[in-house]
Amino acid sequence: MSDPTETERLREMIREAKRIVAFTGAGISTESGIPDFRSPGGIWTKYQPIYFDDFMASEEMRREAWRRKFATDETMVKAEPNAGHRALAKLVEQGKMTAIITQNIDGLHQRSGVPASKIIELHGNTTYATCLDCGQRYELAPIRKAFLADGTLPVCEKCDGIVKTATISFGQAMPEIQMARAQDETLNCDLFIVLGSSLVVYPAAGFPQIAKRRGARLVILNRDPTDQDDDADLVLHGEIGPTMSRVVGVN
Repeated sequence: MSDPTETERLREMIREAKRIVAFTGAGISTESGIPDFRSPGGIWTKYQPIYFDDFMASEEMRREAWRRKFATDETMVKAEPNAGHRALAKLVEQGKMTAIITQNIDGLHQRSGVPASKIIELHGNTTYATCLDCGQRYELAPIRKAFLADGTLPVCEKCDGIVKTATISFGQAMPEIQMARAQDETLNCDLFIVLGSSLVVYPAAGFPQIAKRRGARLVILNRDPTDQDDDADLVLHGEIGPTMSRVVGVN
């Protein structure tokens, strides 16, 4: 549990800030029951990642990717936003928080009530699929039904392109528009709060450093230490939901 004096200091920093940016990682969603893929026992310790080039080149790899998706989807589908998500949603609603930059792909920020326009998804979103050629959006239910029935792979109805979950795979280029938006929000904030990120995945982990160099206050709230703790103005080690609910005043 976070120290009460640290919690009060974070409350004061939020009160004084004009433009807050949140940067969220897996730690905020593990409190909703979604496992951290990189932790021991996570999906990346059980499976070799499927790289984007292999997905594109091999029908067998595409079939394996969808098999994994639907095998692990039940946990994601059942997950609900927790107190940490709701605290950030309240700060957005109050006009204090201008953006949430997230490494997560679970859509829980949207489901907590944050407008999609305020959410910058660096690694995409696993709750729907898109055509890699024309960008057409597809909902997952029909894809799941067809795949589980006979292994049918989704193909775009508009252009016959390959359809993939709207996530960024290993080896796939980071989304330029989202990265540019994240950079702009980071450069213009006066308080940058990291929540539940180990800050090891670059280039995303560079945003806290950019904010700090630009003169913003930097807060890191994470269960474990990070390599950027020494640069932060405030470091809290504890659970995100209970800490942020005390700071912001949500259940």
